[in-house]
Amino acid sequence: MAAGVTEPMPHDAPQSGPDLSLTEEAVALGFGGMAPEAVLALREGTGWHHFPSRGAQRFAHLLSLADVDAYLRTDGARNPRVAMADDSRQGSAAVPLEEYALPDGRVDLPRLFHRFDKGASLVLSQFQDTHPPLARFCRGLEKFFLHGLQTNIYLTPPGAQGFRTHYDTHDVLVMQVSGRKRWRVWDKPGMEYPTRNTPWPGDLAAEGEPHTFILEPGAALYIPRGIMHDAATEPGEHSLHITLGFMEICWADMLRQLLTAEEAENVALRHAVPTWRLGGPDGVALLLEQMAERLRGVAGQAQAERVSVMLLDQLNEDRQPLPARGLFLAPLDPAQRLRLADGMHHHVAITPDGLAALHWTGGHIPLTEAQLGWLEALTEGATAAELGEGAPEFLDRLRRDGLLEAA
Repeated sequence: MAAGVTEPMPHDAPQSGPDLSLTEEAVALGFGGMAPEAVLALREGTGWHHFPSRGAQRFAHLLSLADVDAYLRTDGARNPRVAMADDSRQGSAAVPLEEYALPDGRVDLPRLFHRFDKGASLVLSQFQDTHPPLARFCRGLEKFFLHGLQTNIYLTPPGAQGFRTHYDTHDVLVMQVSGRKRWRVWDKPGMEYPTRNTPWPGDLAAEGEPHTFILEPGAALYIPRGIMHDAATEPGEHSLHITLGFMEICWADMLRQLLTAEEAENVALRHAVPTWRLGGPDGVALLLEQMAERLRGVAGQAQAERVSVMLLDQLNEDRQPLPARGLFLAPLDPAQRLRLADGMHHHVAITPDGLAALHWTGGHIPLTEAQLGWLEALTEGATAAELGEGAPEFLDRLRRDGLLEAA
């Protein structure tokens, strides 16, 4: 079991620049300049990690108090996207809906302000779906980790705590935007690798001594799923932070999807389980033999490739597209350098018979050998004139789908 890490105070480091891709910029911003391989090792381990502030304005372009205030004044500010929590309540920390919202779910701002003034934290869920800076940030990390991400916003008034000591069922990265918050994190997991299907044991208590520190504006805290933690503001100090949720799939969910997909083609999976043999002396042994045979039948190269395409297709379909175009599209300039759009999830899949297709949010685009070569050139950038005959029509199709941007 890995213990957590608090980094020493770092030297200033650039968080963005004209030469950084969307992914490089997001990884550098979220993980404090940590090398990509170190970030992957962090995700694969069980230890938390504290990133001290690299400047109070580090996350200011992603979110502000003014952004939260403006959102609350829109018709989109409704439950369940808007919720409140207060750990001083008996039982659940969730504030009842009728205390801050109208019967149709829209927030009732005067009552919401009243509950906030009395110590309830404001929670805005899935905020990347309505706030473009967070959508862009999440997209950069999604293209690095190849699974979905989400952002929840927590605004806590002075001297308050929203949630009691708990663990999450997915990894999180907490990014402190403004104010300060005191965190406690334990090394010992409350539950090893919990998922959304794992029941919460109501009497669970953290074991051992916690690590305690203050998150300053510009600081971040990575907490793997299962690690116990809590957080509270100090008297006279509010806290606004972004919690980035890593929505990776677990092996159990992946195997369920694979077995569902394989059932139509794998006749062995459709055989009856010989329950009538269970009463005999060799019933369990027979069950083990047949179960092992079927598991071996879905653990081959073809199934691994199928799962790879399924997971990437799921990423395409689950996340909101960010096309690299607006309502009006200028005519294609044959001399303009274009590249595949950073903000759109896409991948190339090769079928068992060798046919290629571009998979993206809008479906599949069959590819000829020439088009496959053009796509490879477009990863770095190319002009229609450079690609040659037939390329302008293909590029125009991709531009209209929002899959190309200026290089």
